[in-house]
Amino acid sequence: MNDSPSHVVLRPPVAVMRPRRAEEIPGQSSVPGGFQYSVKLDGFRALAFVLEGGRVFLQSRSGRDLGGDFPTVGAYLREHLPAGTVLDGELCAYREGRLSFTDLLRSRADRERAGVPVSYIAFDVLAVPGRDVRALPLRERWELLGAVLRETGPPLQRVLATVDEGTARVWFRDMRAVGVEGIVAKALNSPYRAGGTWSWRKVRHSDTRDGALLGVFGPQQRPRALLVELPDGRTVKTSPRLTPLQSREVGDLVADRLGERREHPEHGPVRMLTRPLPVELRETAGRHETARFVRVRPEG
Repeated sequence: MNDSPSHVVLRPPVAVMRPRRAEEIPGQSSVPGGFQYSVKLDGFRALAFVLEGGRVFLQSRSGRDLGGDFPTVGAYLREHLPAGTVLDGELCAYREGRLSFTDLLRSRADRERAGVPVSYIAFDVLAVPGRDVRALPLRERWELLGAVLRETGPPLQRVLATVDEGTARVWFRDMRAVGVEGIVAKALNSPYRAGGTWSWRKVRHSDTRDGALLGVFGPQQRPRALLVELPDGRTVKTSPRLTPLQSREVGDLVADRLGERREHPEHGPVRMLTRPLPVELRETAGRHETARFVRVRPEG
């Protein structure tokens, strides 16, 4: 494979394109050119860069390289894709035939001991050797992605997608049992542009709730828990303790918005944020009003 620097046209970090949240799966006739419908996976969003010398950079939302946490995926990308390839997708863990976000949060050593496989599920291509393809419509990028991945297999594959609205509705109804979060509808005419856009729309099942991250407990760079506001206005401390991956990701994302230190009447010292961050939460059953932190959501 050619490692010439001229073949690498995109380097990390690159801002991702983000779907807007919608309540219903949009119909094909609601945008010119129609939609592609793909399954929304419960994983870590990551851009995959294959650089010179076979180096692979798995860019997280905060811009951190996740390659050290998922070396098997990085090794496969290095061996099977040429330098200059950039993909957008999700890192996903599997257990007993279903997606397992909890296993994805475990340490690399824990996952390896438990035999939990991790795959990279690609849903877009941003660059091929020597060419930035973000300006192409999704329809053409999807075909190009298929060509890029033609000779690959697990742990690297293309996301399940269709242009049939009825099939998408069946997937939304029936694939929840295997850990699929919902459906993402993407306008087939849409170029790849950074930031949130109505050209991409996500429709999620209602297991999770949106909240606001207000402050962090513990070390600022590696917090142990979070102070969050729920949609009904209640303010609670997340539980259980953040995993190492969650802690690093949150620490990176809040670094530029840490404010004053306060004494919380129930939970002790907390470092407040100067600006809240949107987060995804799952409610934790029990006597106390707590919530389990899932991830920080993109702003905008």
